[in-house]
Amino acid sequence: MQTATFKEWTLTKLDDAFGIRQIYDMDYALLKKWQDLAQTMEVTAYEQQQLLDLQKPLKWGGKGWNEFELENKFISPVFMAAKFDDQTIGYFLERPLKGVVGEYEMSGIVDGMIATGVRDPKKPFFCMHEYKRSVDNEGQPDAQALAAMLVVQTDENGRKPVYGLYIVGLIWNFMVLYEKEYCISQNYDASNPEVFDLFRMLKALKHIIKTELM
Repeated sequence: MQTATFKEWTLTKLDDAFGIRQIYDMDYALLKKWQDLAQTMEVTAYEQQQLLDLQKPLKWGGKGWNEFELENKFISPVFMAAKFDDQTIGYFLERPLKGVVGEYEMSGIVDGMIATGVRDPKKPFFCMHEYKRSVDNEGQPDAQALAAMLVVQTDENGRKPVYGLYIVGLIWNFMVLYEKEYCISQNYDASNPEVFDLFRMLKALKHIIKTELM
């Protein structure tokens, strides 16, 4: 059994090691379903103002923020505005995750996850990784998110889709993994009106978790 941390992977290495493949068609059914559902999600006037208030400092200084500033000033407040936390699921930060995938024991710290549980995550459905400005020596954000998603896939939810997100500076990319295929969305720029679209994606994710994954 080989051991590897999430940060060691690239998408190519994951493809080769686990026989998975990226679907580049943006009409990939599961991603399109998520995006179509997102378009039906309402963003209230209050939520719009929340997002605009959070967006202002992001525009001013977001490109220079470090990971902690990006997380605390923008990412987590947006997730909390989507109201994931209740008595059944929660949004958890900086939590360890490990599991055996194929011939590898994989582990790492997940920047953000949505999972069952109140105090501690139990069964995760969604994994997120964020980076401050660009890919650096801490690994590749897309591969790091996908590696964590592969670990989630090995549990009893293995036959259901696993959802993910990686953030590089101002840009958000959503991900879906199902069986041996995964798809990555187009860019969502949090500094422009697409902030409302990415917020709708989060609302739709909550709906999917509650109605299809639990």
